[in-house]
Amino acid sequence: MDTFKNLRLPACALLFLLPASAHAQIKGEIGRASDVIIEGSILEPEKLQMGDDDKLTDLIRAPDGFKVEVFARDLVNPRMLAVSDTGVLYATRRSVGDVIMLKDADGDGKADGAVTVASRPGMHGIAFDGGKVFLVTIHDVYTADVKEDGTFGPLTRIINDLPDAGQHANRTLAVGPDGMLYISSGSTCNECQEDNPENAALLRASKDGKSRTIFASGLRNTIGFDWETTTGALYGVDHGIDWLGDEVQIEELNRLEQGKKYGWPYVYGMSGLNPHIDPPEGISLEDWARQSTEPVLGYTPHSAPMQMAFYDGSAFPQDYRGDAFVAMRGSWNRRPPSGYEVVRINFESGKPVAFERFLEGFLQQQENGKYGYLGRLTGVAVGNDGALFVADDSNGVVYRVTHEGGQQAAAGEARTIPNAVAEQPASKIALDLVEAKGEQPIAVRGAFPADQPIPLQYAADGDNASPALEWDGGPEGTKSYVVIVDDPDADKPKPFTHWLAYDIPGDLTKLREGLPATPILQEPEGLKQGANSRGSIGYTGPKPPVGDPAHHYHFQVFALDVETLGIDPGATRDAVLAAMEGRVLAEGEIVGTFEPPAAGQEDE
Repeated sequence: MDTFKNLRLPACALLFLLPASAHAQIKGEIGRASDVIIEGSILEPEKLQMGDDDKLTDLIRAPDGFKVEVFARDLVNPRMLAVSDTGVLYATRRSVGDVIMLKDADGDGKADGAVTVASRPGMHGIAFDGGKVFLVTIHDVYTADVKEDGTFGPLTRIINDLPDAGQHANRTLAVGPDGMLYISSGSTCNECQEDNPENAALLRASKDGKSRTIFASGLRNTIGFDWETTTGALYGVDHGIDWLGDEVQIEELNRLEQGKKYGWPYVYGMSGLNPHIDPPEGISLEDWARQSTEPVLGYTPHSAPMQMAFYDGSAFPQDYRGDAFVAMRGSWNRRPPSGYEVVRINFESGKPVAFERFLEGFLQQQENGKYGYLGRLTGVAVGNDGALFVADDSNGVVYRVTHEGGQQAAAGEARTIPNAVAEQPASKIALDLVEAKGEQPIAVRGAFPADQPIPLQYAADGDNASPALEWDGGPEGTKSYVVIVDDPDADKPKPFTHWLAYDIPGDLTKLREGLPATPILQEPEGLKQGANSRGSIGYTGPKPPVGDPAHHYHFQVFALDVETLGIDPGATRDAVLAAMEGRVLAEGEIVGTFEPPAAGQEDE
């Protein structure tokens, strides 16, 4: 029996697009001693159910010429969608903990049924790469062969140590044009200082899972991301912070680039300053905003963006090709509610210019003024025939959207997306790139004998603590020191830089073990740390790929004739080396080794 009663369509202005410059509801003074007033709401629409497909789809509004049909229902909790190379649709079900195959063998536009093809607790992200499928749960990434009948072969776990999830357990993944895995790892909280730099980030990993880095950071929860089809630029939609007001924070469309940070948790939207939390000591909110990248577009706050997919099909009108679709699951923290829709991002010449609504009507206002929803949209995927699939994880429905007429895009071969990620060219260790003014080397001593194994507590899979380091004082005129730790035995990047520490006071000749991974240290005061090759700040310990011979880690110390390099914390190795040019009085190093565990030992 239908429980859908007493409903009327909302006014056209019920939901609206919020310009990036809209007035925020935060009032007061923002800083390390904020004094503000924030007005917020809790408004949770009621779930509405309708068993009649025709009545249900009649309430869903789409642009002229488009038709919305129920492809499958009674699926419990379909979340992320993906289409295999052979054109079969799959959906992950987080609450059920599986992946289902939704075949349409007779081509009638309806799924023949749901077949479970993989099961693991917390299954959420899914991506195909030829005859392989990749799946991600909270902590693990799996791969499997796709059989001729569409079912999956045995799952092989290739990653088992993704960070804890907390508030955002919705891991997603995709295979990029560079042949690497991209994994979204949301924050553990609404707003906090994460202790694991892999949270609130987009990770980049090899398809065998043996190596990974942080591609971009400062992303609260970027579930949806995809590559623009003509430029290869990567775009993602990030969830804004809750409890900053009904009209704050916008949902962000970010152009995601390697090594950049995107504000969270200290900065939101178009350089808005979060009054509730401050960056580490020594960095202001304004500093953090200056060092962060603003979104390219903003959308109505609290809409909750989910999966994102660029349209590369040939069944919609020509002007849709190259645009992106995003499922908006819907708000609980805004009055009036927002989201509960699918939006289109209009791209022109490969660049985003505007959001516009594509599917509406899932949010309904009843005669008593209360709100209800027919669906909370989570997944979007483009079928091989050009149809758009949309998943609703609340009422367990997958929709299929087609176009009935109008100018069609010409069918052709699948478009090859360019690789926009430039690999860092191979280089030498810092000592071989820097010319010291003096010939007398600095004697360096570490927490391990020279050319001997580095103890496990200093490795990434140990305590990941920086080892104690000591050196003889530099020559007369030394005003500061720089420490750079390079691994020239790494494959990519070469060398892999494990530590950048600079502006070390000139009267110091040692560093204790276990320094915090903060941009600026309070003790020793003023010491700044840069970005390592993992993509985090401060020290990261040895972690060679399983099967490699022992790697050599060069702990290099440089004496400089200036008190400061004059660059921000979080700088790259190239920026540090450039700032050191002509300022180095003396240099020295100690080398340690670290051998990865043998294959099969890493899970013991």
